[in-house]
Amino acid sequence: MSELETFLDETPGEVRGMVVRNGRFEHLILQRESDVAQHRLGARAAGRVAAVDSGLKGAFVDLGAREPFGFLPLRKSDRIALGEKVEVEVSAEPREHKGPTLRLIGAGEGEPRLLRPAPTVAETLARLAPGVEPRTGAAAMRASLEAEEEALAPGALFAHLGVRLAVERTRALVAVDIDHAPAPGRGGPRDRGRANRDGLMQAARLIRLKGWGGLVAVDLVGTGHDGAAMLAAAKAAFGSDPEIAFGPVNRFGVLMLSLPWRMRPIEERLLGPDGRPTPETRAIDAVRRLGLALAGNTAAPHLTLRCPAAIAAVAETLAARLGPRARVKADPALSGGVEIDEG
Repeated sequence: MSELETFLDETPGEVRGMVVRNGRFEHLILQRESDVAQHRLGARAAGRVAAVDSGLKGAFVDLGAREPFGFLPLRKSDRIALGEKVEVEVSAEPREHKGPTLRLIGAGEGEPRLLRPAPTVAETLARLAPGVEPRTGAAAMRASLEAEEEALAPGALFAHLGVRLAVERTRALVAVDIDHAPAPGRGGPRDRGRANRDGLMQAARLIRLKGWGGLVAVDLVGTGHDGAAMLAAAKAAFGSDPEIAFGPVNRFGVLMLSLPWRMRPIEERLLGPDGRPTPETRAIDAVRRLGLALAGNTAAPHLTLRCPAAIAAVAETLAARLGPRARVKADPALSGGVEIDEG
């Protein structure tokens, strides 16, 4: 039986939820106050069809928010006209400068607007881990920082499993490379099979944590695999979602599968096009660290967050919600990191 924990970090400007299974992060759910409410997964909205594209077999829908518009895939039986009012639900959040993917509920009424907000982070945690009370406060803030670090990492070494794993996303697919890192005296076919099974479990976990979907290519250890056994291991690792499509292991030892997109990828949430944290990410992270320091030091009358001027204005507004002990000061001598001092 797996051990399940959840954490709820409500840092000003952002709410994060983490699901931990057997000591490892499984999910990182993130919602920001700056999010477009109509673009969140599960949000329901009244929309107006702004364009119909027969080549893409879908329609673009104005949801009453800023562009990009949502994309509504259409079946052959669907009849949608330009300007028609529809009720839709977000089935996949925006990514790669594309708008959200929508699911048609039925005819709409009135102006484009939000009809029902998406589930909150707390509600999502309750769905993923029924009956598990989330931990909050300092423990949740630490878990948030640790989950972010793992979600942004390209891979990991699981020495106790004898597995080295690389998981990378390109524009075309997610590439997974499982390498065997055996202990001395081990490395036979049985050990390689175990490494593949363990590697698939960890790869599936990391892909969930990163919020990725699409085509996945898994380069297994060795060749000449038992295809049925590897397929069963992949299904056990990635789950029984009916939208997941599994392919056979090819003669090169590569397993292919397709995962549904749902969440916006974590790296697109936190990083800019240059691969560095955005100013908003840096400001919220700084306030999270200040909140953690305040929780650990209850004796000091004040704690001051010193940070670069580029993020100080945003951080100051957010930090005010931590209470009167929290202060922010722009420090031109700091170009990257932040520092927290007493007084």
